[in-house]
Amino acid sequence: MGNEAQCRVEIDGEAAEAKALLETEELILRGAVKAKIAFRDARDVIAEEGVLRLRWNERDVRIHLGSSAAKWAEKIRNPKSVADKLGVKPGQKISVVGTIDAGFLAASSKKLQPNSDLIFFAANAREDLARLPQLRENLAPAGAIWVVRPKGASAISEGDVMAEAKAAGLVDVKVVRFSDTHTAEKLVIPVSKRS
Repeated sequence: MGNEAQCRVEIDGEAAEAKALLETEELILRGAVKAKIAFRDARDVIAEEGVLRLRWNERDVRIHLGSSAAKWAEKIRNPKSVADKLGVKPGQKISVVGTIDAGFLAASSKKLQPNSDLIFFAANAREDLARLPQLRENLAPAGAIWVVRPKGASAISEGDVMAEAKAAGLVDVKVVRFSDTHTAEKLVIPVSKRS
């Protein structure tokens, strides 16, 4: 059982079968019981005898997950940070290009470094994506460029990022929530073209 389970769910004593999905920042229940429980709103999260128990909006929630209950409880209590989701590790050469949240990766270089393991690139409009070939030239072969862009903005879309990435010889492999207002798309050099 991974991050999805068909299971029995009880909310304030009302029980039904539902699909439970453990996302990066919320627990989603679909089926006869429906709910979206943000991790930040979950209280008293514990796992006992295969049951994930928590308090949400003053309600008791019990999700019968079996052996996965403890793992789910741990992920809800200790969600990954943005840096963890983006694959940031100690010792990496990291470049930040453009204006990204001041608190994000304070120790990284604010200028483009050759052979960067990770490049975080703030793109606010389609025209900004013209820099992707230059960024690719400064990327370590197994590195990644994260294009950080505003969510739902008409000035730049996921399709724009994908098209420009392809033109620059990159492929998109992952999308993550960067913040309440921004999303990030991970671009890499295809394995067959790494030297």
